[in-house]
Parts: sequence; C-alpha cells; structure tokens
Amino acid sequence: MSIYERINQSVEYIKSKYQTKPKIGLILGSGLGEYVDGIENKTVIPYEDIPNFHKTTVEGHQGKLVAGTIKGVDVVALQGRYHAYEGHDMEAVVHPTRVLASLGCEFMIITNAAGGINSSYKPGDLSALHDHINLTGRNPLIGPNIKEFGPRFPDMSDTYDVELRGIMQDVAKEHNFKLHEGVYCSLLGPSYETPAEIRMLGVMGADMVGMSTVPESIAANHMGVRIAGISCITNLAAGISKEKLDHAEVKEVAALANEKFTNLLNGTIERIGKL
Repeated sequence: MSIYERINQSVEYIKSKYQTKPKIGLILGSGLGEYVDGIENKTVIPYEDIPNFHKTTVEGHQGKLVAGTIKGVDVVALQGRYHAYEGHDMEAVVHPTRVLASLGCEFMIITNAAGGINSSYKPGDLSALHDHINLTGRNPLIGPNIKEFGPRFPDMSDTYDVELRGIMQDVAKEHNFKLHEGVYCSLLGPSYETPAEIRMLGVMGADMVGMSTVPESIAANHMGVRIAGISCITNLAAGISKEKLDHAEVKEVAALANEKFTNLLNGTIERIGKL
C-alpha cells in the first residue's frame, strides 16, 4: 500500500467518526496535551483505533485524536506525537500531520517542549518559531514525491507564517506576557544534548532545542498548510544551567505554563477562525 493510500485509509476512518471539516490542526507536545480538556463538542479517537496510526510510548503523550470546537472554530488535535527516536521512520512520524492536512486543515499549530539556549529565555516562557534548523539528518520528503501533496522541492523560506506570528504576539500582549520569537533546532535524541553541542547550536543561531516539530513542519509546509509553531521552554539547555536534565521536570514546567499556553492558543484560534 502506498503512502497516499495509507493516509486516505486513516482519513476515511476518522471521517466515519467525525464528519466536520476542521479549519485548524493542533499538534500538542510533551506536557501540553491537557489543552484538549477545553475542546467543546468532543469526538475522541484513540490512535490505536485509527488505521496506520501507532501507540505513543513517551510519557506526556496520551495518543488520542480529539476533534471539536474552540471559540466556535472547528479544530482537530493530536494529543501526543511520535518521534524518530522511538524507532519510527519519518513516514510514520509525519503520517498524522499529513492526515490532518488531508482532513482539510488550512492552518496548523505545532507545539513542543524545548530547552532554552537563548540567555533571555527562562523555564515557563513561550516562544513562537520564526525558523528552524534540522539537525536530525532526516527529512520526511525523502523518496518519491507525492505530487498530490506538493512539489518535489518545496520552498522553506516562510515555513512559520508571519501573519500567524503577528496574531500570537497580539494575543500575548492582551494577556500581559512576553512571547519570544526564535529559531528551533531539532536533533534526533533521545539523549539530551551535551554542553558542547549546546554551545555549537548557540553559535549556529538556535534559540531553543528539541526532538520534534521540524519533520511535521516540513510535511505540513509541503502540503500548503499555514503553520504557527510554539515552544514551551521547560528547562535551560545543558551547560547553561547546573541542573541535570529530566523529562519529569519537562512535563512539570509545561503544566505550570498551562494558563499562558491555553490563553495563547484560544486567542490565536479565535482570530484564525476569522481569516
């Protein structure tokens, strides 16, 4: 079965449970999945029920597709994601992203928990992505191009939509918190970066670092989706702080940033609904 056929199989199953065409897709990273509690008129589908989806294995990634409305806008959320470090190939990692786009999502908000490299960032801060660096050594578009999705050589100059970043900044100001903007660097993981690697990434221009988001952004951009990226800074990257890095702390700090994160998403979704 081809990639295109596998995606259509997933889409048809979801449509059998949820007939509404969503406007916005949400991908919720580590510790951020509780956002789905605010979705109204919910349809919840466990990943293991959807053909060609996989169970999630990382704590903080619940593994459910949740469709419904936020502020009257039709959305579909991925409560958790897969990562290449779990042993998945890139086709599997971006399969849910391609399914969201194939369901009709014109916009996608891709979120993650990240380590802060920029010295002005502190745990609990939020940062919009204005660009990324892919150091995973992998790309989800390798292989035969799927012309139904997009061109062989898609432009990546404006992956993170400038209008959506402006909307997010307006929402942050209304709620009286600072929304940084920065460059996200994706590494393969699962080990955290060494202090020497963090120094290198800082020289390269990275403001935050993580193990996700970039493959999904590449796949969504290829399919013509307008993307907003949000990092929750859950810790200072290795060597910047004396603290040892721990995934439990990542989830804990993400939970503490929940109010800001919820306000930012709700306000952004409401405004995107008017575009």
